[in-house]
Amino acid sequence: MNRTMSGFFWISLYLLVVLVPVFLMLVPPVPSGRTFWLEFSVALGFVGLTQIAVQFVLIARFKRVTAPYGIDIILQYHRQIALLAVLAILAHPLIIVLDNPSRVKLLNPFGGNWASRAAWVSIFSLLAIVGTSLFRERIKMKYEWWRFSHLALGVAAIVFAQLHVSMAGLYTNTGWKQGLWIATAALMVGMVVYLRVLKPAWQGNYRWRVVEVRPERGDTHTLALEPVGHEGLRYQPGQFAWIKLAGSPWTMEEHPYSFSSSAEDPKRVEFGIKALGDFSGRIGDIPVGTMAYLDGPHGAFSIDRYQAPGYVFLAGGVGITPILSFLRTMADRGDPRPVLLLYSDKGWDEIAYRDELERLKGRLDLEVIYVIEEPPQDWEGDSGFIDGNILEKRLPKEKFTRFFFLCGPPAMMGSVHAALLEHGVPEEHIQMEKFNLA
Repeated sequence: MNRTMSGFFWISLYLLVVLVPVFLMLVPPVPSGRTFWLEFSVALGFVGLTQIAVQFVLIARFKRVTAPYGIDIILQYHRQIALLAVLAILAHPLIIVLDNPSRVKLLNPFGGNWASRAAWVSIFSLLAIVGTSLFRERIKMKYEWWRFSHLALGVAAIVFAQLHVSMAGLYTNTGWKQGLWIATAALMVGMVVYLRVLKPAWQGNYRWRVVEVRPERGDTHTLALEPVGHEGLRYQPGQFAWIKLAGSPWTMEEHPYSFSSSAEDPKRVEFGIKALGDFSGRIGDIPVGTMAYLDGPHGAFSIDRYQAPGYVFLAGGVGITPILSFLRTMADRGDPRPVLLLYSDKGWDEIAYRDELERLKGRLDLEVIYVIEEPPQDWEGDSGFIDGNILEKRLPKEKFTRFFFLCGPPAMMGSVHAALLEHGVPEEHIQMEKFNLA
């Protein structure tokens, strides 16, 4: 099945699953004599609950589900649709009260009945997830604690929501409906068990060892791993993996990083990691011999998925790492296609891997243009930021079509993406790595 058909299949299945609760509401026996707004609020609640439940599948990293889109797109969708689902669930009790103000006691978390209390536990859990996700950096919550609380609160939200539906009983008033909702809750909790128990157990059979930690320019390190007792990992250039550096695969501390190595060598994988936080800041101190575990490969940002007669790569800062994987892989394959690399960073001494890029010029049809935000006094190259003027001056003028791959800080990607569109580059020829998976 090609990616288009696979993507259509999963979208269709997703819509079917989300709409199933509304269809079940119409299956007799159903309550009678209820107003439209009351029934509408119940429909919102069911759809919101199903959307939340489906999120457990989206975050489980099933490659068959994520392959047509890339897990980075899936996780962006997860963040956006989860917010809409929470709003739908919040609207459910508010519409009930607006429809009949005598039900206002249901809005009291300590009043009402046991069904409404279970609903409030679920709602408070969802609000806690939203709050910690939106403001994690502001409240300085450690990534590992956020991940743990995210999962625990998600399970609590699903379990108490299912209790609310069962105790309310109006739409689970037959054995098969009750069984279906219990099975749904069990399946969602099972997704967590799979992701946090079964999958790490499988990863324990595929260990990796740190063989080199090499300092690079720009406060960046290359972390090199080799397999222990297995054949390594096949991946596409530009993809990424979650890395665990610990004695146990069940650790909660794992972080996603792009491969910077050539995809032609499955027995040695490298990652370019810039010191931007607690974990990445400690990479330079990781001793050789440390055991590691990988969850991957993931991602759709790859030249292997988008073939073209030539490429333009645009990198900002540590965004060079997946693009370095492109170049190293092309060199190992003897790829003759022309490549233009526009690489920007704050200072000349911040340009990571520039020596490697110079060596790759001898193996590829590669032109590298450095754009320095704060150049030295004797700098004769491009300065400032990659913008429309630099694109006008530097982009190739040949007639054949090139594809554009863009990776860097969000602000840089947004401005360069807009400049490319203004320059006449078709949207379908632009691929971006929006690498925000937390």
